[in-house]
Amino acid sequence: MNPNDEEIEAIRAQINELQVEHRDLDLVIEHLALNPPPDQLLVRRLKKRKLQLKDRIGQLQRMLVPDIPA
Repeated sequence: MNPNDEEIEAIRAQINELQVEHRDLDLVIEHLALNPPPDQLLVRRLKKRKLQLKDRIGQLQRMLVPDIPA
C-alpha cells in the first residue's frame, strides 16, 4: 500500500524535523568533546539518541519508496 500525497508530505515533514534534531545533536556532541572534561554518560546518551534518529529517518524514507512488484 502506497501512501497518498498528504501522508507523503507528513512523512517528509517528520523526516525534516528528525534531520534537524540529528544535526543539533551532532553539534552538541562536538561541543562537549571540544570542551573537556566531557560528561561521558551524556555523550553516550546523545550518540544513542542520534543513532535512533538515523534509524527512524531511514524507516520513514523507505516508506516513501513505492513498492516494486516481484
